[in-house]
Amino acid sequence: MIEKSFTVGHLARQTNTKAVTIRYYEQLGLLPSVSRNSSGYRQYTAADRDRLLFIRRTRALGFSLDDVRQLLGFSDHRQASCASVDAKVANQLEQVRSRIRDLQGLEQELERLMSCCGGGVIDECRIIESLSSSPERNPT
Repeated sequence: MIEKSFTVGHLARQTNTKAVTIRYYEQLGLLPSVSRNSSGYRQYTAADRDRLLFIRRTRALGFSLDDVRQLLGFSDHRQASCASVDAKVANQLEQVRSRIRDLQGLEQELERLMSCCGGGVIDECRIIESLSSSPERNPT
């Protein structure tokens, strides 16, 4: 049975990924080098599509390209222990939680700045004054 193949444009549309990104992932080795048809077009398989979807999902979860490479390596060894995968995901979760804490601090600071606004003119703007002062004089 002949496996159906996709051009980079078709694969891009199927996965909502820019063609240049697909080529970039191939250049990095995240996607395997693919064969080309007689016209020179890259020919991707369903397995390539699935691998690209895996890459996109892991990137959407905030994993770095190096992390994606490691996770792909883990996924290629189906019978291996998933302890390494668990550790990688736990580490990513902690990084996300840390970013959330940082963003919550930013949110509080912005809310504090908004509470300074008197609705007057810029010359009397407490937000501009607060942003211009040193952090020591204006603790959060």
